[in-house]
Amino acid sequence: MTQEHLKGITRRALLSRSMATWALAVSGAGFIAAPDAAWALEVAVITPEQMATLMQMARDIYPHDKVADQYYAIAVKGYDSADSKDMVAAGIDELNAAAVAQGHASYLAIGWEKDRVKVLQAIETGVFFQTVRAGLVTGLYNQKEIWPIFGYEGESFSQGGYINRGFDDINWL
Repeated sequence: MTQEHLKGITRRALLSRSMATWALAVSGAGFIAAPDAAWALEVAVITPEQMATLMQMARDIYPHDKVADQYYAIAVKGYDSADSKDMVAAGIDELNAAAVAQGHASYLAIGWEKDRVKVLQAIETGVFFQTVRAGLVTGLYNQKEIWPIFGYEGESFSQGGYINRGFDDINWL
């Protein structure tokens, strides 16, 4: 940006725009990579931009600061299929149209979570939003790698239940 472009822009606005830009590196080669972590996600049917939008949407629907982006990527990877391609494209078009209606360039261009949530609220009754939200319940929370973050030790039936396994050891009540 030139000095002329920076006039009238606050430090906070500049930082919020740059944070949205650095969240994920979207490559034209068909994959998404995290610039600050050692993981990447290859997409076969949908575009990398659509996958990045799905990942941001997933993070905004079920926000957990301690859960890394790679787990959100795993949760939405199932939408990279021929069966979901049209639904994803139409849904993201609807999402971006809602963002534009609220004065943003696109959903991914929105720097603040509260502003992205307002856009999601505009489409929350639609099939696309409800499908993604419902799929995230199992797609995200069935990943055993993130269970320790939430303090969940897994199922207990195979170990005789919770009664003799510290069912009362929660410290947050």
